[in-house]
Amino acid sequence: MNKETVFSQKAPDAIGPYSQAIKCGKLLFVSGQLPVDKETGLMPFDIKQQTTQSLENIKHIIAAAGYSMQDIVKTTVFVKDLGQFQAINDVYSTYFPNNPPARACIEVAGLPKGAGVEIEVIACAD
Repeated sequence: MNKETVFSQKAPDAIGPYSQAIKCGKLLFVSGQLPVDKETGLMPFDIKQQTTQSLENIKHIIAAAGYSMQDIVKTTVFVKDLGQFQAINDVYSTYFPNNPPARACIEVAGLPKGAGVEIEVIACAD
């Protein structure tokens, strides 16, 4: 198994004993990304802004591995309140306008740092 750690300076550092992403063959596994801004260390309050920040963090990490958003084949979206599902989808759909990846969306009791959303992805290179 050829396993490589991926790190982007443009995305927040991991807050625990895990990597931002691991590349294994053609697959890239990106850890759940909280909506934390790397520059400020802050998290927006609004769920749409949080969704945008999580997806921007993902975009930076996959770019560091040589992938693009179009290479994402699976996402898992963890949300604190499924009542915000449509607002999250409004933002999410702008990142995947064509051939969106498979997805699971799961309501959870809580997320680190009090986030309203956390998103993890799997990407595959051709």
